[in-house]
Amino acid sequence: MYLGVDGGGTKTAFALMGADGRLLARHESGSAYYLETGLEQAAAMLNAGVSETLALAGVAPEAVSFAFFGLPAYGEDSLLHAALDALPGEVFAPQRYRCGNDMVCSWAGSLACADGISVVAGTGSIAYGRYQGREARAGGWGELFSDEGSAYWIAREGLKLFSRMSDGRTERGALHELFRRSLELGADLDLCAEVYSRRKAERSQVAQLARLVQQAALEGDAQALAIFGRAAQELADIVGAVRRQLQAPADGALPVSYSGGVFNGESPLLAPFAQALERQGHFALRTPVFAPVIGAALYAAQCDGRLPGADALARLAAQVRA
Repeated sequence: MYLGVDGGGTKTAFALMGADGRLLARHESGSAYYLETGLEQAAAMLNAGVSETLALAGVAPEAVSFAFFGLPAYGEDSLLHAALDALPGEVFAPQRYRCGNDMVCSWAGSLACADGISVVAGTGSIAYGRYQGREARAGGWGELFSDEGSAYWIAREGLKLFSRMSDGRTERGALHELFRRSLELGADLDLCAEVYSRRKAERSQVAQLARLVQQAALEGDAQALAIFGRAAQELADIVGAVRRQLQAPADGALPVSYSGGVFNGESPLLAPFAQALERQGHFALRTPVFAPVIGAALYAAQCDGRLPGADALARLAAQVRA
């Protein structure tokens, strides 16, 4: 059995999978973004989540052959590698699990561990890919000066647009009234209290405002829609940077897939993202095969040298669709 953990800035998903492709248990818990929650709270959440997932399947930790923990911001502070690697140590011995960046979960799930590039646009954003044994990443430098195309980035652009609309620096569109109504603002400047006091300017809390920008875009606000156009181009640029690092030949169409809440069913992001990739050329956009948490379990199996074959993957896909 293989355990996959897809840690996120808002929620963390757990999945236990058999080597034959049977999905044995799934569970969700809170944020694994240790920069916001702290290492101690992140460790407690991970270990409790693992225990609850195994309990759902009725198995002991010793029954798990290998586990992979995808953690946000992993690899972005060399001094914390040892501390992050130790987070799941309450349940598993070190030789039976591996920690890495949660971007690996997205790649492993969306492309079923095949060569190609996966771009994540959730609370943050990042792209990661593999090609003929090489691996590379781009983006994901954090919300203050990167994470382009993410929910946080879209929310920040929406907040900026609201302030410009309120001041009269640009024409008012649907976004202005939508923010006022949804956030119950008595006056426009009350947005400052909403963001800085009630949401404490926290990454995950601010990112939730992206849904209002999306709604405004769907209601026909051209300036809100333009934010998604810029987000799509930023994400395509990140994908292009990964391809160059991978040194993939220009005469082939490298598979590209995606994951994250910004690519939700109603999102106005996917169409312009596909167009931006087409302008670059040499890419083949693919619908994700599995969710990142299933990818984490698949990668755990790959780390153990037992990546499920075609029949097992078909059985897994059938379960996920059911």
